[in-house]
Amino acid sequence: MRIVFAGTPAFAVPSLRAAHARNEVVAVYTQPDRPAGRGRGLTPSPVKLEAIQRGIPVLQPESLRKKSSQEALRELAPDLMIVVAYGLILPQAVLDIPRFGCWNVHASLLPRWRGAAPIQRAIEAGDTETGVCLMQMEAGLDTGPVLLSQRTPIGDQETGGQLHDRLSELGARVLADGLGLLRAGMRPMAQPQPEAGATYAHKLEKHEARLDWSQPADALARKVRAFEPWPVAEATVAGERLRIHGAVALDLAHRAEPGTLLTAGRQGLDIACGEGALRLRVVQREGGKAITAADYLNARRDLVSA
Repeated sequence: MRIVFAGTPAFAVPSLRAAHARNEVVAVYTQPDRPAGRGRGLTPSPVKLEAIQRGIPVLQPESLRKKSSQEALRELAPDLMIVVAYGLILPQAVLDIPRFGCWNVHASLLPRWRGAAPIQRAIEAGDTETGVCLMQMEAGLDTGPVLLSQRTPIGDQETGGQLHDRLSELGARVLADGLGLLRAGMRPMAQPQPEAGATYAHKLEKHEARLDWSQPADALARKVRAFEPWPVAEATVAGERLRIHGAVALDLAHRAEPGTLLTAGRQGLDIACGEGALRLRVVQREGGKAITAADYLNARRDLVSA
């Protein structure tokens, strides 16, 4: 087959490797290089770096809506286009170019968590299970029929970053299964998504990372896990702004005002919430690095509980 692959972040790299297992990827599409780092120099995407390493031609159009971009894709004569976290909208004219259409690897059990941030939203919502879907793309946002899927439990303390890495590898395996069927002449059966249970995973925004102590401790603990490693939960604790990389909810009865520091010790800093308390285990001061609560208290002896 002649495969065109479209993806941008690290999540898509294992899928690119799976797609190129038989050297069938004739071109890779990825977003243009973006400023990054302290120097704000133009930085290639992880998918571009992987493609260059494998000797695959890379195209980086700003949009696929232009006729010239569509003609360039058509000239590649793709049998299949695989899209994984590409970040650009594919118009119908593009979806119609490959012989077998366009497949998408999506990190949720559709129709739950369509959209940009399915991994983090699943953790934030308290889901106990998620997975990946291989979907036949159509004009709607993650609304196409599902070709294959694989379920997996979400660990009680699993972070957004940890689940991201697991689903990235799981998505590559599901894609490989789909490609194996297609090569064997057994095109995966497309199952339309039910409308019941459809939810939308809105893009993560940095302002969401601010913890509201009036919320239940369980909800805040899920947010800390979901937003690790980005955008990272943050809050004011004992008059100091901290980023919070690790925390657990405590079923603790109290009458303190939400946000009050209840106790501070080697196990963590216990903060009063609307319901229960949140024990901060790993924190980061402004300009510093992530440290344990015990290390933090070495510098804040005034907070240590008697």
